[in-house]
Amino acid sequence: MEKFANPAPGFQRNPDKAITVEPYRGSVTVRAGDTVIARSSRARVLSEPPYPAAFYIPFDDIDFSKLSGSEHSTHCPYKGDASYWSVQSAGEAGKNAMWAYEQPFDEMTEIRNHGAFYTSKVTVEATPD
Repeated sequence: MEKFANPAPGFQRNPDKAITVEPYRGSVTVRAGDTVIARSSRARVLSEPPYPAAFYIPFDDIDFSKLSGSEHSTHCPYKGDASYWSVQSAGEAGKNAMWAYEQPFDEMTEIRNHGAFYTSKVTVEATPD
């Protein structure tokens, strides 16, 4: 059994829970209207049934000048505490459009310094290789 310094309480209670993180073989572009917010060929796909898969994009490939930090936060017993950012040009529609786990639990360190976007708030285009 693997020992973690910061284990996820969700996995401790439910060790059969399956969350996978895999490299996406292709590119992902995130837009708000005509404004490109992120573009990456290094995205990761997080799968956590029954939820839809989410693309996690490295912070280096996100244009944070188009985003503003939000006071909103949420907690996941598997991933940790999520911070949120809003898309400035999208107004109310772009509120809390991106989230990230800046200090995820040990089991989810693959998504540290990666952001994910709500497809209901922005356009996320994935182009496979």
